[in-house]
Amino acid sequence: MAGIRYMRLGDMLVAEGLITEEQVQQALKIQKQAPTHTRLGEVLINNKFISESQLVDTLSRQLGIDYIDLSEYDIDAEMVQYIPKQLARKYSIVPVKVAKNMLFLAMQDPLNFEAVEEARRASKMRIIQMIGTERGIRHAITTLYSNKGANEAIMQMKAEAGIWNEATEQEEILAENDSNAAPTIKLVNSIIERAYVENASDIHFEPSSGDMRVRMRIDGRLHNILVIPRDLQDSVISRLKIMSHMNLVERRIPQDGRAKATVQGKSIDLRVSTLPSISGEKVVIRLLVQDPSLFVRSGIGIPEEESAKLDHLMAASNGVIMIVGPTGSGKSSTMYTLIQELLDESVNLVTLEDPVEFSIEGATQVNINEKTGLTFASGLRSILRQDPDIICVGEIRDGETAEIAMRAAMTGHKVITTIHTENAISAIDRLKDMGVEPYLIAGGLTGIISQRLVRCICKNCREEYTPEESAIKIAGLDPSIKRTYYHGAGCDECFHTGYRGRTGVFEILSTNRQLRHAIAKDVDKQELLEMINETGFVSMQDCVGEMVEDGITTVEEIGRVMAFMEY
Repeated sequence: MAGIRYMRLGDMLVAEGLITEEQVQQALKIQKQAPTHTRLGEVLINNKFISESQLVDTLSRQLGIDYIDLSEYDIDAEMVQYIPKQLARKYSIVPVKVAKNMLFLAMQDPLNFEAVEEARRASKMRIIQMIGTERGIRHAITTLYSNKGANEAIMQMKAEAGIWNEATEQEEILAENDSNAAPTIKLVNSIIERAYVENASDIHFEPSSGDMRVRMRIDGRLHNILVIPRDLQDSVISRLKIMSHMNLVERRIPQDGRAKATVQGKSIDLRVSTLPSISGEKVVIRLLVQDPSLFVRSGIGIPEEESAKLDHLMAASNGVIMIVGPTGSGKSSTMYTLIQELLDESVNLVTLEDPVEFSIEGATQVNINEKTGLTFASGLRSILRQDPDIICVGEIRDGETAEIAMRAAMTGHKVITTIHTENAISAIDRLKDMGVEPYLIAGGLTGIISQRLVRCICKNCREEYTPEESAIKIAGLDPSIKRTYYHGAGCDECFHTGYRGRTGVFEILSTNRQLRHAIAKDVDKQELLEMINETGFVSMQDCVGEMVEDGITTVEEIGRVMAFMEY
């Protein structure tokens, strides 16, 4: 076992003074109730007894094992021959390098001797343990093995000289989970799997005069992932169209389709669209992970102060709650979060969406279909005859829908909807522009949630820095106020962007009697703004200063997302 003496993890941490014996016993009890193969270190980190960095430092010192920063290490693609992909995933291990008859193995838990023994059998080499972080190992496994799968599939497709027809493809669909599946299926599956692990929202297959480029939208930005040779692009496009039930031979008009996939035990909905271009059909896949646990307030970034205001809005039995922001600001995620909270066996909750993105058990979800006459306005009228308690309208696009929603709220229904505006205050002007009478807005509107999505600084490479004064001003902050600023230096985990993941910035406006009276009187925007500020309203601009100082995001990101917001 590479000369490591056996010592219990709990004893090491107690010896280091990081936890108490009581905390060890508490963690052991939790471990017994956890799923099989849950390691003690994982329990300690999940329950915040210790941090991952403390665990890594302790194991490194106590056992004399080197730590490896996988974000700075380029693993040779040949390493995949030593450890099978299934084994790497099962034990969170990744082969790093070979020296003579020794295989250096990055492990999240170097005390997992079962994993060491399995790795020794598979590689037929002596194993030298190294310590890596959970995230670093997960990313290394994805990059190493998915690239291998994609490249192998491309080579196999080339070898088969592009032989392809619809009949054989229909047979191959049945073999998707088979190791002998067609190379095109393997290639597409490996790309989808990579997108899931990288937490990508979209995959772009983009033909050109040369090869086809594959890009993924990660944290709102597109990144180059793979290049598919031009002579193989028809096979890939055909595979995508068949799996999403599109017309295989139609290449002159755009098409839309849907498909389902299961990646690492998670169910994913794929919304697929094609667009004819001069270089061939472009395909974009939107990935929608069907996981209700994602829709929680902490998950979408609502802070405690704003959460208390949201509680007030949610407590009302009727009224319209509007979620506002530009495209891509996370409005749908917030709407689904509110739906999850409101859903109950005692209420009839009906949604009207274009299209339905997430399936919610217990809710009646209706897909807009304008070709058949089912619009938001007509659908909303029909829903009102279905004895609803709560109505969710995916988007208000016209005055007719807005007016029906306001009248529904005034007659005792709770309505949640979204609209495209800059901020909470401008949402009221937007409704007026649509032709909704001020008295209806005043009578129906309960509150407005305005939001943006900002990228978070990568935790792996975060460091202090001094931004340009101009960047601070563009972000709407005062350069004379002393703050500690952070940014990401860039690493492999964040594609060297310095950002990893996104969170929301929110402002919540709750209407009161004075505000409703002012809206009904149609007072000018400045007077309304003064009244709103007297209610304790906290704008998004007020929130971002704390986010910058807490090291959540950068002034550059705040400037990019919010530079042109006006109140």
